[in-house]
Amino acid sequence: MNLSVTNSPFNEEQATQLNQIIQNLTPEQQTWLSGYLTANQQALANSSAPSQQVAENVLNNEPEPQAMSDRHITILYGSETGNAQSLGEIFADRLVEHNYTVKLSAMDDFKPKELKKVEDLFVISSTHGEGDPPDNALSFHEFLHGRKAPKLEGVRFSVLALGDESYEFFCQTGKDFDKRLEELGAERIIERQDCDIDYDDIAEKWMNTNIEKLNSSSGVTQTVTSTETVQSAKEKRYSKSNPYEAEVLENINLNGRGSNKEVRHVELLLDNYGEEYEPGDCLVVLPQNDPEVVSQLIETLGFDETVEVTINDDGDTLPLQKALTEHFEITKLTKPLLQKAVDLLNNEQLTAKMNDDEWIQAYIDGRDLVDLFTDFPSESFKPEALHQLLRKLPPREYSIASSYKANPDEVHITVGAVRYQAHDRDRKGVCSVQLAERVQPGDTIPIYLKKNPNFKFPFDEETPVIMIGPGTGVAPFRSYLQEREELGLTGQTWLFFGEQHFTTDFLYQTEWQTWLKDEVLSKLDLAFSRDTDEKVYVQHRIAEQSATFYEWLMNGAKLYVCGDEKQMAKDVHQTIRYILEQEGGMSEVDAEAYLTEMKKEKRYQRDVY
Repeated sequence: MNLSVTNSPFNEEQATQLNQIIQNLTPEQQTWLSGYLTANQQALANSSAPSQQVAENVLNNEPEPQAMSDRHITILYGSETGNAQSLGEIFADRLVEHNYTVKLSAMDDFKPKELKKVEDLFVISSTHGEGDPPDNALSFHEFLHGRKAPKLEGVRFSVLALGDESYEFFCQTGKDFDKRLEELGAERIIERQDCDIDYDDIAEKWMNTNIEKLNSSSGVTQTVTSTETVQSAKEKRYSKSNPYEAEVLENINLNGRGSNKEVRHVELLLDNYGEEYEPGDCLVVLPQNDPEVVSQLIETLGFDETVEVTINDDGDTLPLQKALTEHFEITKLTKPLLQKAVDLLNNEQLTAKMNDDEWIQAYIDGRDLVDLFTDFPSESFKPEALHQLLRKLPPREYSIASSYKANPDEVHITVGAVRYQAHDRDRKGVCSVQLAERVQPGDTIPIYLKKNPNFKFPFDEETPVIMIGPGTGVAPFRSYLQEREELGLTGQTWLFFGEQHFTTDFLYQTEWQTWLKDEVLSKLDLAFSRDTDEKVYVQHRIAEQSATFYEWLMNGAKLYVCGDEKQMAKDVHQTIRYILEQEGGMSEVDAEAYLTEMKKEKRYQRDVY
């Protein structure tokens, strides 16, 4: 949990300093510091009057709080963008409230040999890409599924899995951990809970049920209560349920005339927001669906746009048009949605198709709710059933492209407008095209800041930094260099940037060139894929600089990759591995192990999507 003026007794400067110190400490250093502060506090207490709580306990003839159980609790989180980490912190705080002894750790900070000492284990993990563990869970996932994993008889465990139903391998990493822990002999405390993108309520239930089970096994019968729910923990600051209405200051197309792309540079006012952000952090936008798509869907359904519809299990309602615009996701189909549609639509053709997984995956690709109700009409489907079929419209996360120190009252993002044609209809990205077409300077949009603990930059002049960010993936590197400039830092910084055409698609061109001249940026390599007969991408530029790239790595360079995961990030990874083999004489296995070790040491960080 990051400290702030709202959740701690520290002022803003103290909270910032403490956050910077704490996030760079190892688990062992954090434990030592915790013990030191506790001992120091006890020493002060022994030399003066007892604390108010101790005095009250004595007056009421009550014992001082004791641990609920002699069994120690371990919480491990695998987190790509910080959601699992945040939930782990909330759960740890809540367990401490119940007087349990708790160790909270990222999976890559947890020593595998300690696993055989674990007693009660709670795993909170997201799933990345196509069913893969997040980067900071890779080594633990591999160890647990390897031959060296210990037998875990006597260990109790529970898993909270985070994911996105729109992906085929929904919550796969959490499912992997849950299955493997059982195979190793551990006893499940409660059944695994799988969370979609709107996870607060499920996570809340998972935490409370686990605490009830722990209390019951310890002979405690009290009702589980907490001073802070998952929701209230988030509402201490701006969040999805409590967004900040940010005024749009600028909304500029960064591409030149004739470009195949439209990338928007959006500047937002953060006046009196009350929190800072760092390079690598995200801005989250709460989007709205395209009014044209909403109208088309209402027409396809044949419903009255003013009818009140239920939007959740609590019975809250909105007019249909507003619900489809602001609350429900309507532009993406998922397998779970089709499975619900079988029961709700009563369409025989759809029911017959649902036994064919290949058909399902092909059908949901590029289609939306208009397609579903056009292809499989239903006379029995009513407006009140919408909340049973649809999930909430998910927020969109964008890497911040500005420095707080350079722009304390602003935040900038770099957004590529998504437009394509599929199944005889033009399609548009929900948030990207909203920003491109329907948001003007002077308008406000609901946003909030989100920390990204797994994409953090060094601020010194000794550490070489390599940044690889084609297209809009360059955004966090603009933020980083802005901040280095503001701090007056020089040093070895190397950027690889790629796009289609030099003349129309060189995003932030003058800024990179100015930073090169001023030695804020020391090297810049460019790849414009459509300017040559043979397409050239950033991985090709990396390979051309093989010897120098290897030298930087051997000199302790930190490596950052941001952008497309499916192609770019994989190609870049393979290229770097090849450089280690060629320049360093490593085998493929050793080169991969070296990159894995770099990830553990936070020298190789990725923000890919």
